[in-house]
Amino acid sequence: MTYVDGFVAAVPNKNKEAYLKHAQIASKVFKEYGALKVVDCWGEDVPDGKHTSFPLAVKKEVDETVLFGWIIWPDKTTRDTAMQKAMEDPRMQEKENPMPFDGKRLIYGGFEMMFEV
Repeated sequence: MTYVDGFVAAVPNKNKEAYLKHAQIASKVFKEYGALKVVDCWGEDVPDGKHTSFPLAVKKEVDETVLFGWIIWPDKTTRDTAMQKAMEDPRMQEKENPMPFDGKRLIYGGFEMMFEV
C-alpha cells in the first residue's frame, strides 16, 4: 500500500534559495531510491494559531517561513530501504548538502495512505 512521509519545517527567509537547492538534491536521491513523487511547498497563507498551528508547531520565528512537504512511496518497505540508503548517500551528508534550517524543529512522520482522489 502507498506510503507517505510528511514534514513541516521553519526555514529562514534568507535561506529560501539554499533550501531549494538542498531539496532538489534530496528529491533526486529519493527518486533514485524509489520515491514516486517529492513535493516541497513554501508557505504563503499559513496563519498563526493560539492553540495549534503550523507556525506554533515548528516554533517559527519572525524572519522564517513554514515549509510543508511530502514524499510518496510505493510502500513502506521501499521507503524504509530507501531512507537507509539515502542517509548513507554522500549527496545527503551535511558537508555535501547542509540543511539550511534548524533540523531540531523539523516535524516529520510516515503515514499509510488511506485513499487518494
